[in-house]
Order: sequence, then structure tokens, then C-alpha cells
Amino acid sequence: MSPVSDSSNRVIPGPQEPEEKTYHPSDGLFTNAHVPDFDAYLALYKKSTEEPEEFWADVAQEFYWKKPPSGQMLQFNFDVNKGNIYIKFMEGAKTNICYNVLDRNVHVRNLGEKVAYYWEGNSPNHHQTITYNQLLRNVCRCANALKLLGVKKGDRVAIYLPMIPELVYTMLACARIGAVHSIVFAGFSSESLCERIMDAQCNILVTADGVYRGDKLINLKKIASEALERCKERYVPVCCSPLSEEPLFTSVGQTTPWDESCDIWWADLMDGVSDECEPEWMDSEDPLFILYTSGSTGKPKGVVHTVTGYMLYTSLTFKYVFDYHHDDVYWCTADIGWITGHSYITYGPLANGGTSVLFEGVPVYPHVGRLWEIIEKYGVSKFYTAPTAIRLLMKYGREPLYDLSSLRVLGTVGEPINPEAWLWYYDVVGQQRCPVIDTFWQTETGGHVLTPLPASTPLKPGSATCPFFGVQPAVLNEHGEELEGEAEGYLVFQKPWPGIMRGVYGNQERFESTYFRKFPGFYVTGDGCRRDKDGYYWITGRIDDMLNVSGHLLSTAEVEAALTEHPSVAEAAVVSRPHAVKGECLYCFVTLKDHKEFNRTLMEELKRKGQREKIGPIATPDFIQNAPGLPKTRSGKIMRRVLRQIARNEKDLGDLSTLADPKVVEVLFSQRWEAAA
Repeated sequence: MSPVSDSSNRVIPGPQEPEEKTYHPSDGLFTNAHVPDFDAYLALYKKSTEEPEEFWADVAQEFYWKKPPSGQMLQFNFDVNKGNIYIKFMEGAKTNICYNVLDRNVHVRNLGEKVAYYWEGNSPNHHQTITYNQLLRNVCRCANALKLLGVKKGDRVAIYLPMIPELVYTMLACARIGAVHSIVFAGFSSESLCERIMDAQCNILVTADGVYRGDKLINLKKIASEALERCKERYVPVCCSPLSEEPLFTSVGQTTPWDESCDIWWADLMDGVSDECEPEWMDSEDPLFILYTSGSTGKPKGVVHTVTGYMLYTSLTFKYVFDYHHDDVYWCTADIGWITGHSYITYGPLANGGTSVLFEGVPVYPHVGRLWEIIEKYGVSKFYTAPTAIRLLMKYGREPLYDLSSLRVLGTVGEPINPEAWLWYYDVVGQQRCPVIDTFWQTETGGHVLTPLPASTPLKPGSATCPFFGVQPAVLNEHGEELEGEAEGYLVFQKPWPGIMRGVYGNQERFESTYFRKFPGFYVTGDGCRRDKDGYYWITGRIDDMLNVSGHLLSTAEVEAALTEHPSVAEAAVVSRPHAVKGECLYCFVTLKDHKEFNRTLMEELKRKGQREKIGPIATPDFIQNAPGLPKTRSGKIMRRVLRQIARNEKDLGDLSTLADPKVVEVLFSQRWEAAA
């Protein structure tokens, strides 16, 4: 595969076979592919970068506009030295994303009786089929109910729900009436929920009494009530609680907290509400949602996405990346509490009139073949999951597999997939027929930015391959100089695409300093990458103090702050360590205060109180090591590189001349095996 260059001299892969082994789709698997071969990809990519106005105008024609787009399609500034950073796409056009993903499908495309979602509950005995007609009616009822509570255009609505249909109803209801939804993953603690409610200044919280995850029952309403109690320092949001007809907790001796002054039953609120609701017509650049992602300072960032650019980008990426067609059944196993669920469970599939599986459960409950059973049950043809899940299921081998002959495309998301997991996914799950689409993107990007396309991209296990349409990546060195050809460095993007974030909610300074100040003129992803001789991109990991645990991005500062709240801990440092299932896990070094004892009781307290209660279960450390001292430079900076090597038992530490006390390293190595697993 000899490299070819486009007009901007960026290397993109050519049609020749590379020396490394590549994988191609089976003959005949994609006879009607949207992008049938690599030449078609190159032609579309060239148009998207050299004629972006025409390219995106063509995409926009598929949607309904109350006020059609006119004037300049894309305006932006990526250079902090030239003023404030901004991105505007189709400014002045008016539409409504809920109308486009529901009403357009029902009334224009005649898809009313088509299945929008097969909902599969935590228990295999719980399932539901929801057509587009039913989805539209339920969303309109929810929208009218929110209006009864006083919610109007521009208000922020917090949603803390499990993977039940009401989650989709509520987020689309917000979009319908112009409210900004802020969904919080229903695995976060009350403190994390409170922090997000307060930052976004939400005035409504929609939650549930509880949820089963496997055989574990979680009292969501109790967590929500604790969060609202914390919020009372500033104001009291209304708590609108959608509960089942028979609340989960009455049967197990628990009670659901209830506050008559602000709590309202979902069934009571929906009783007698009309199932018709006129949409609020929104400007293209009106905010659609806020979604929080961990920040390197420890305080989560409220990433803001707007209506039109996000709508067009998620629709197009879904259509092309999964090669979606009308008869496909698609399943993304993510939670809607993350950006993957926003873009590729809700907005992207619905914009294409897709049929999706909505899954409440976990991969190994009530048996280790649950995911494969669901694929067989619904005839899933496009399957999108995380490398963490693949590595977990690899342990059980082929025996739990069901009939997977319906599969045509396999996708991965959340972190780079290691080649061993890639090959098992391809060989065992895809039966060497289905391409593995390894997608790289972020909460901030809104949709896929580096990704193969099923019929057109030769695949290399572990590589995110090529840029999506309109995306122009570059590789920079530490000095901000652009590297050509084979290179390794910082992954940045030269220009915006429609779905990129518009800001950090309420904090323009943080938006600019986080993403644009390091290298003026570029969007900085925070990831390192390698570009090989064929122009393929390989993500090498975070370049700041961030951790990727089971596909969930956590900041070291956030975890360290939780650890140091314990009265026995004087200082803490957190690094990543490779994990066979999670990809990365947390390895924590804690320095105790004088006369405090490091023992198993303390370690359990740090795991329980410091993480599960402060941030959430995803932040539970796998290892906690006593650290009488930490390796620091003479200026007091912790050398995390050294801590990572200690966590991985790598003895070749390189240059330690800048350490104030090199003997600290010997002590940490000697105590390494005392860390709690």
C-alpha cells in the first residue's frame, strides 16, 4: 500500500498491499455498500476537505429545515493568538433534531410501524418492542409533561436513569422543546451527580427508584436524593422521578426516599398528557446537550454540543461507518450516559430510521453467553461494543456462542483494541467474515474521527486507520512542528467538522486552555498517535494525566483528590497499569500521615469511601501501595513516569538525575508486592 498525498500534503493510504497482514471484507458481503471501495473513499474524502460547503450541503438535503441554510456553511477560529476560539456551522438555519429523528421518519419516510428499539432488560424475561409511532407518542407526552413543570427552551434538565426506554423518551423530549439535556451515567455517586447538576444549573432531575445490574440492586433514588440534598446550598431542583408501577425496593425491604415538596411520580405526571407536541424550532448553533467528561484538573468539563452540526455528523458517521441499510438490526452495548450512547444509540441510528437493540443488562448475566443470545434473538447485523467486553468474553471461549450468522459488521469503541482481542473478535465472533471497525473519537468530537469503513478500508489489527470525511488530522512534535510521513507525536486536528464540541459550559477559558493553547491553530486531542508508512493512524494513549479504565476516561487528579480526603492520607499519586480485561486499571500510591498504619482495613476504606462513594465504582483502585515517599524532582513535581514503571515492575528506569531523593524508588520497588490486589 504505497502512500499517496492529497492537496494538503497529508499522507493517506494508497491502494497497494502493505507488508503487514491486512484484512479485507468477505467477497459479496457488501454488494450495496455506501462506500464500496478505497477509491470511492478517497474521492469522498477529497470532496469533504477541498469542497466542504458542497459536501455538507448535500448531507443537509436529507433533513427538514424550518428555515433552510444559507450563507457560509462553516466559520471558525482555532488560533488563540487571533482571538476567541469559536465554531459555527450553518448559523441562522432553523430545525429541530427530535423532529428530524422521529416525525420525519413517521410522516415523510413512512416508517411509523418500523421497530425503533428492541428493549432488552437486565433479565431475559423483560423485553419490549417500540415502533417509531410509539416512540414519537411517548416523547411528545414526556415533552408536554416537562412543559407542565415549567421547563422551557434553554433550561437544563439532568437525567440520571438506567438503560430503560424512559431515558430515550426524556432526552428526545428535551430536544423537542429546546431544553438542554445533561445525562449523568447511572453509576456515578451522589457527589458526582450533584457536581454536574450544580455546574449546569439544572432545574429538573429525572431519575428512577432503582436498577438491577446483574444480580445487584442499586437504589438510584437514594443516590439522587443525597445529591439534591447537597445541592440545597445554592438552590433546590425539582426531582421528577419515573418509577415502575411496583417500585423495585418494596420487595427487598428497602424504601424509596420521598420528598413531597419536590418529588413527582412519573405515572402521575404522564396521566392524561397529550401525545402531540409541536417542536421548538432551534437555531443551528443552539445548544442540544451538555455531557461531562473528566478533566486533568479533577473537575469534570461540561462539553457542549449544538443542534445541526451534531445531527448531520452523527447521522453521516452512523450511516457510513456501520454501512447501515434499512433492513439492518444494529446494537451498541454502550450506556447512553456516555457519548457513545448519545451518538450511536439515540441520535445517529434514529436519524437514519434505524432499528436498534437497547440493552439494560451486563454481558455475563444471567449467563456468559448473554450478548451472543441477544444477537441471535434479534438477528443483529451490526454490533458495536468495547474492547473491555471483548477481553472479558474471550475468557469463556467459543462454548457460550450462539448462532452469529446474522452479523456483518463488528465495531469497537472506548479505547484502542489490542491485536489479540481484535483477532479473537474477528476469528471467533465474526467467523472471519466481518470487518472489525476500530473507531477513535471522543466526547468532544461528537462522532467518529478516525475509523475504517467496512467495504473500503483494508484493516490492520489495532489501528484506527483513516480519517472520516471532513476530518484533517496532523501529528506534531513537542515544539508544535508538523511531522510528515511516518511519525509519532501529538494527535491534533487542523480544522473543525460539524459535530465538534462548541465549548465547555460556562467556561470559555477552560475550553481554550484545554484544547487550543498548547498548539495554537490546532485542536489538541490529548492523545498521542503513530502514523505508519501507509498513512494509517495508531492511537498510543493519553499524553496528559488521564486514565482509560474500561473505556471510561478518568483524571488522575480526580482520583487523587478522593484518596486524600481520607483522614489518614497525606498525599496520593495515581497511575495506570495494564489490565487483561479493563485495558488499564488504577494503581495508587498513598503516603500516610504520621503514626497512621497501612493495613487492609485502611485499603478497603480507601477503595470504598474514597472511590465508590466519591466518584463511582469505575474509579475503584485495583492496587493501593504504601508509599513512605514519592519520587519528586527538586522542584517538587511527582515523576509519574517512574511510578508507572514501578506499577508495571519495569526496572530499567532511565535517567533519575532530576530526582531529589533517588532512594525513594528503591523503597517503592521493595514494597511493591505489598500492594493490595
